[in-house]
Amino acid sequence: MAAAREAGQQSELGRAALDHLWLHFTEMGGYAEPEDLQVIVKGDGCYLEDLGGRRYLDALAGLFCVNMGYGYGEEMGEAAAAQMRELPFAINWTFAHPRSIELAAELADLAPGDLNRAFFVSGGSEAVEAAWKLARQYHAARGERRWKAIARRVAYHGTTMGALSITGCTELRTPFEPLVPDVLHVANTNRFHRPREETEAEFTRFLLDELEATIVQAGPDTVAMVIMEPVQNSGGSFMPPAGYFEGVRAICDEHGILLCADEVITGFGRTGHWFASERFDIRPDLITSAKGLSSAYAAIGALIASERVMEPFTEPGAMYTHGVTFGGHPVQAAVALKNIEIMRRERIPEWVRENEPIPRRPGAAARAADRRRRARLRLLLRARAGQGQAGAHELRRRGMRRAAAPLRLPRAVQARLDLPRRRSRRPRRPDLPAAGGGTRGVRVHRVHARGRA
Repeated sequence: MAAAREAGQQSELGRAALDHLWLHFTEMGGYAEPEDLQVIVKGDGCYLEDLGGRRYLDALAGLFCVNMGYGYGEEMGEAAAAQMRELPFAINWTFAHPRSIELAAELADLAPGDLNRAFFVSGGSEAVEAAWKLARQYHAARGERRWKAIARRVAYHGTTMGALSITGCTELRTPFEPLVPDVLHVANTNRFHRPREETEAEFTRFLLDELEATIVQAGPDTVAMVIMEPVQNSGGSFMPPAGYFEGVRAICDEHGILLCADEVITGFGRTGHWFASERFDIRPDLITSAKGLSSAYAAIGALIASERVMEPFTEPGAMYTHGVTFGGHPVQAAVALKNIEIMRRERIPEWVRENEPIPRRPGAAARAADRRRRARLRLLLRARAGQGQAGAHELRRRGMRRAAAPLRLPRAVQARLDLPRRRSRRPRRPDLPAAGGGTRGVRVHRVHARGRA
């Protein structure tokens, strides 16, 4: 009887979802029956459970955002409820409230260097939008007209119109073109498709020369901002080679360009530091953050700016003419403060640093089994050296170093690998953009911190 009730409830919820809920990045016409839709009802640690009682390891931590996992709902809920009783809403337009002040002070303490000014938004895309607008207005306040932005190929920076224009993923950009003009894209730090004999120093030089040439061709006095993730997530956790960010910083300084580190994913413990900019000594002028700021328990993001960027806006009559209704919402800020408190208490950044080598040092038995499995499939497992608890592996056919057709494993092989088979009636979700002109493989991202998603 209980099973029948659960099946009926799943069918009822599934039907309501297909009739009324528009899912993100989903082929809505691909669901043949309501039961084909997975309805997630519970989370615990780094696991999720659906309405049918099936348990899943949340290997992507939601969308790289549930840094603390799903086990702190009671504490987070208490913080939210207390704030709702005290002050459920207040604006940050000419007014302020205690939680946004306290959170801004916390971020100033955690962020590297003199990044002491926090501008709150509702998420990562809004943070990137705010960064580009601030860069433009910063230069205007100093008497310069600069508006162009430079990002990297295959890099994901959001889906709102400005952030999407900065995003370097062709399949996400194409449906909405023409986009905001004057965004240029340069090579990312994926070495998989580079010549085998190329040294790391030569690779760094190639990247910096291309960035310099792109700025010169665009007109250095027209470029407002260079934006890069410390570890580029889209495509597979691309690490910066030695000397790369030092060179990027020098080029930006030479041409008077603001450098923005997009830490929407890498911030708040994922690389073993509160911000990856500290780990790689990037010294940015701006940092965008979201996701881990609240471990996705609340929809909040922040653009963090240096004192140098803030300086023109402290003049009488000066104003950054941008804002959003829910930026620095009291309840969201209270949840973010509680998240930071828990991360301090649980020593999450320290734990990530202490346990970083573990995923890359499997035991002898595991290595031998892995070699046998790959030999049986005639596959090459390319390990991409991530950082902290962010990393990726890529499966390709042996000998493939350039763009290749998608790798499709037979069902019998999938069964031997214990890979889940996709139900034919369930819609296909978009693949993550792959480096090297659209190559897609099978990717598994390591994104956990201390056993939590």
